[in-house]
Amino acid sequence: MSFTGTFGNGSGLRYIHRKNLLQALADELPIDTIHFSCKIAAIETQTHDGSSPVIIHLGDGTLIKAKVLIGCDGVHSMVARWLGLSAPVKSGRSAGLGMAVFPEGHGLSHEVRQFIDVGLRAGYVPLNDKEIYWFLTCNSPPKGENLAGNPELLQKEVLDKYAKVLPPLLVDIIQKSDLSTLHWAPLMFRHPWNMLIGNLSKGNITVAGDAMHPMTPDLGQGGCSALEDAVVLGRHIGNSFIKNKRLVTTGDNNVGQAIDEYVKERKWRVTGLITGSYLSGWVQNGGSKWWMKFLRDVIFYRLFFGWILSIAKYDCGKLPSVSPAKPDKQSKLD
Repeated sequence: MSFTGTFGNGSGLRYIHRKNLLQALADELPIDTIHFSCKIAAIETQTHDGSSPVIIHLGDGTLIKAKVLIGCDGVHSMVARWLGLSAPVKSGRSAGLGMAVFPEGHGLSHEVRQFIDVGLRAGYVPLNDKEIYWFLTCNSPPKGENLAGNPELLQKEVLDKYAKVLPPLLVDIIQKSDLSTLHWAPLMFRHPWNMLIGNLSKGNITVAGDAMHPMTPDLGQGGCSALEDAVVLGRHIGNSFIKNKRLVTTGDNNVGQAIDEYVKERKWRVTGLITGSYLSGWVQNGGSKWWMKFLRDVIFYRLFFGWILSIAKYDCGKLPSVSPAKPDKQSKLD
């Protein structure tokens, strides 16, 4: 199956090398903004002189005092646990992925291709002329979750178990994988109703990305929805900052209200994405019974697949901008 062109409302599949995306985001930050290998050990809130700072205790003993804490710390988020969100649950499926490198070029067209078999879905995406990203999801891991820390065993197990059913080209791509890029993990998600009734924020503390809404990868919206979070949250906090001329953490129209508005705007959107991703994966990885084939091949792919992919077309709104100061009369005269 090939995914090319666009789907409903002009939306379509887009792909980018993760390294390039992270570099583009990092380039927009001031130097020394990012600190690596900083794990949160504890979170403490205080009220002092009318303000409500957040004290973040890091694993190495470092203390950080912040006006706002936005937890983007992944599926097993410490911030999400502090807020009281339920832990993510396993979907009953696992996924392997990696990147193959062809020094002389792979010669493939730049389109997404997917292969589906009973209980199995795999595919590849050429990232450029020499690198190809591949993925494989199945109803159970080849030999337990211990594959995550052993890339050579992971590659061997995937090939031993699935080479006979996968297209030869995909087998060749897996064989040429850079072992350092291989990864295997159970697919997890947070129950969608926890998005609607759970505590997604408390005062000036909230979560975004996988920390808020871990989902299965079947709609390809995990990273995209995290970027949506950033735009929506930035819009609300930015408007609050402009209105108050500073980042106010107490009183009326404070950053806590901006965060509440962010949560209200995002929770219905991510609830739908979590639900749609799970159901999409369940249908595509379904069994071989006649009713499941009918549900997958006739109803899902022919009637709903294009509409589901159009979910990706979403307007996050525009980030606020500050107009440059107007020159005074003397400047005009000069």
